[in-house]
Amino acid sequence: QVQLVESGGGLVQPGGSLRLSCAASGIMFSIYAMGWYRQAPGKQRELVATITSGGRINYADSVKGRFTISRDNAKNTVYLQMNNLKPEDTAVYYCNAGVSAITYWGKGTLVTVSS
Repeated sequence: QVQLVESGGGLVQPGGSLRLSCAASGIMFSIYAMGWYRQAPGKQRELVATITSGGRINYADSVKGRFTISRDNAKNTVYLQMNNLKPEDTAVYYCNAGVSAITYWGKGTLVTVSS
């Protein structure tokens, strides 16, 4: 059974930091491209950052220079370090794993940026 379990969300003040983690099980983690997506209230889900099995990284323009995606294949975990958070970063953050036509999603973790 495939599971992607996100953690690390919460309430943070503008300018603060959070580190999200996504622990994967039931897949050969190292061959999957991993990604973080987010969905704000009333908006469509959007890409935040992705990292391929080979380590190639892509960021949404809105988070470049503030967020860092990384992966630890030994721990089957992908991370998203989020710095200088803004109120517009408030959303449910979802972990994604994909290879070829196969894709899996986690259930999400809520990040709220507010003073």
